[in-house]
Amino acid sequence: MADYALIDQQGKLSVLGIFQHVWLTNFPSVCPRTHLVLRVRGRRTEIGMHSIRIRFVDEAGTELLGGEGTVQFGEPPAGIVDVEAGAVLVFDVPLPRPGLYAFEISLDGEVSTRVPLTAGYAQTEAKSGER
Repeated sequence: MADYALIDQQGKLSVLGIFQHVWLTNFPSVCPRTHLVLRVRGRRTEIGMHSIRIRFVDEAGTELLGGEGTVQFGEPPAGIVDVEAGAVLVFDVPLPRPGLYAFEISLDGEVSTRVPLTAGYAQTEAKSGER
């Protein structure tokens, strides 16, 4: 996850402000315009269309946000055995309470990775004389 990311016309990925923890003053809250950066890799034998599903879940596995689509692996240049596709997805991430969350990414019906996110209360500066 990042504050901002893009993939240019040559396929080069630029990412700014990578994070896995957010500190907030109030809950429930929303982490606005969170960029989820994906680079999906496969073998040359996997050229073609594949289904992808993304779920944002809390620690109990309850889906708070989700969507599905497809990813296309194109023919790589001669001599290249791996194929890859990149994507930058932007979400307003709901955070109902402090705790552990994750983006679950499934490819062709199988969970392939989890991207964790921890949300907690921001620490306030101690008042004079307090620790």
